[in-house]
Amino acid sequence: MKLRESVLRLKPYTAGKPINEVKRELGLNDIIKLASNENPLGCSPMVTKVINELAYQVNLYPDAANFDLKRELAEELGVKPDNIFLGTGSDSIIRAICSIFIDPGDESIMGEVSFQRYEDNTKIMGGNVVKIPMKNHKLDVEKMVDAITERTKILWFCTPNNPTGPIIKKDELFSIIDKIPKDVIFVMDEAYYEYVDDPDYPQTIPLLGKYPNMIILRTFSKAYGLAGLRVGYGIANESIAKYINAVVGPFDVNLIAQNAALAALKDKEFLRKVVELNKKSREYFYEEFKNIGLEYIESQANFVMVDLKADDKVVFNELLKRGVIVRPGHLFEMPGWIRVSTGRMEQNERFISALKEVLKGMH
Repeated sequence: MKLRESVLRLKPYTAGKPINEVKRELGLNDIIKLASNENPLGCSPMVTKVINELAYQVNLYPDAANFDLKRELAEELGVKPDNIFLGTGSDSIIRAICSIFIDPGDESIMGEVSFQRYEDNTKIMGGNVVKIPMKNHKLDVEKMVDAITERTKILWFCTPNNPTGPIIKKDELFSIIDKIPKDVIFVMDEAYYEYVDDPDYPQTIPLLGKYPNMIILRTFSKAYGLAGLRVGYGIANESIAKYINAVVGPFDVNLIAQNAALAALKDKEFLRKVVELNKKSREYFYEEFKNIGLEYIESQANFVMVDLKADDKVVFNELLKRGVIVRPGHLFEMPGWIRVSTGRMEQNERFISALKEVLKGMH
């Protein structure tokens, strides 16, 4: 069996530990998972109703054109349906983008601490990844643009950045956007868009007409609570959208996922509650981390990175024993840190209580 060289170079993506796995390993029943940036309020009741109604239609193929969902998104975003493409979460769209633009030996540029799937999918296509050091835990967009060479095909701007949390601000984006060559694609990955409350966050959709080499990615996995159904979407000029639609599988977004996403879009009140809880949870974490004396990174997403000044692997395992799942920082090349997702307030309080107990036992 001879594998492609680019596949041999891959390292498997490490997801947050599933609750059932922790139950099996440690024999625990009462577990909270604050590891994968999932929505602690679940999904809209309107979504649950639609899923139940569709249970007897799973023998049918979904609409390969995603007509209704594209039309609804287009109306919501103020674009044409031809500007929109969908996939099985952002993952499949990132893979499609790389398969369209990356030839062996081409380069894509990303932050040193950013979403691993940019790197993985570039490598699958035989491309090389250029990682630019972070600037105070933020993407150094100026250095990223300075790193462009004749081999560069894609820049990955994750904003808010996963796993660190900060955004690219308006002045940062506008200071570099005109320096990006027209034949270089830049991807604005806005998976956590709905959680952002910073007025300096740039609205990118109005820029599409001026920058035909820009792709915007968003998802239903986070604020809309549909992570298990895998619905990602993007907006780009009609030419790029057409190619991505051609590369993504015709039935990638399944019957239930399409209709659940439609229902989720319509429930504005549920989304408002999700965003409100997230803001309250972030502020609670900041206050508690200050009280403990821990440095943290201010986040515009639904997670916070905190510097433990301790071995993150040990803390991660000790928290697991107490039924609390987080993400250890060494997985992001940030040893000594952990990333904790925002939860319901009782979950947040339980995490803080467990963390204090663990840190006290280590000193």
